[in-house]
Amino acid sequence: DPLKQGFDSYYGYLDQVLAHNYYPEYLLRNGEREYLDNEVQYLDTSLWHKGLGSYSTVKNAYSHDLFTREALKFIREHRDSLFFLYLPYTIPHENGEAPLGERQEVPDFGIYADRDWPREQKGYAAMISRLDSDVGRIMQLLDEVGLAERTVLFFTSDNGPMPDREFTEYFNSNGPFRGGKRDLYEGGIRVPMLVAWEGRIKAGTRNDHLSAFWDFLPTACDIAGIPVPPRMDGISFLPVLRGQEQPRHESLYWEFMEQGGKQAVRKGNWKLVRNQVISEPPGTVELYDLGEDPAETKDVSHEHPEKVQELLDEMEASRTESDIFRLGRQ
Repeated sequence: DPLKQGFDSYYGYLDQVLAHNYYPEYLLRNGEREYLDNEVQYLDTSLWHKGLGSYSTVKNAYSHDLFTREALKFIREHRDSLFFLYLPYTIPHENGEAPLGERQEVPDFGIYADRDWPREQKGYAAMISRLDSDVGRIMQLLDEVGLAERTVLFFTSDNGPMPDREFTEYFNSNGPFRGGKRDLYEGGIRVPMLVAWEGRIKAGTRNDHLSAFWDFLPTACDIAGIPVPPRMDGISFLPVLRGQEQPRHESLYWEFMEQGGKQAVRKGNWKLVRNQVISEPPGTVELYDLGEDPAETKDVSHEHPEKVQELLDEMEASRTESDIFRLGRQ
C-alpha cells in the first residue's frame, strides 16, 4: 500500500499482473476502487496470482491515458508547493493474458498503422511513441507553469526488453547486449537514465557513471536537502548531475529469485554471473571483462580463478537471505 510507504496519495494498480491489462475493470485511488467503462474477463495465471490475470472484451478507458491525465492534474494543483511525483508507466509491456495478436494493447497504431509490420510490432511501436509524447506533455506543462527550472525529471526503465526474438531482433532493442528481462546479463540490467534539470544540466551531456536504483533515494534526499535515512546501500549521484567529483560503488550486486535463482556482481570492469543457483549440481559461474567484452560473449573464468574467488566472496558478503524473496523460487 503506497499510503503505508510514505506517499500522500496514489492512483493506479497494486499488482503487476492486474497491470498487464490496459483496459482494467477498475483502478485504485487511495485504496478505493474507481470502476471504469471496460468489460473484463478474468482468468488464472499462476500459483502466485490466481484469478488476477485478465483481458478486456469491451475497451473504452485506457489506463495509460488516465495516468497521464492524473499526473498533469497533480502538477497543476501543486504548482505552488514542493512535490514528488512518481509516474511508473507500464507501457510498452504486453498483456500476456490477452489472446494472441492482441497483446500489445493500445487504442490505435498511430503513425505505424500503414507500416508493413506484424500487428504486435505496430502495437509495440505505438506504445513507445505514446509514452514519448506523454512525457513531452509533462515537460511542456512544467515549462508552462514556471516549474521547469525548479523540477528535476528522471526517466529510466526497470529492466531490459523481453528476451523474445520477435521484438529484440525486429527493433534491435538490446543493441549488442546479451540477454533481456529476467537475465542478469547486461541486456537485462543495463538501462539508460535520462535526467532533465533546466539551468543545471546542459542538454546533451553524457556520463558513464555506474549507478543502480538503490541510489535514487539518497539522490532525491540530497536534492531536497534532507538527511538520507540510515542503513542505505545507495550513494547519491547528485554530484555527477552537477558535474562534480562523484563517489562510486566498490561493487554492485544483483539477484533474481526465479528460474532456479540468478546472481551477478560487478566490480570495476569485472562481472561474475551465476545461473541455476539452487540446482544440483549448482550452475557454473561465468566471468566477463566488460571493458573488453561488453556483450559478454567470452567467459574468462578459467583464465582468472583468483578473480572468480574474489567476486564469489563479494557476492556472498553482499546479500541477506529473505524469507519472502527466496533465491531460487520456482
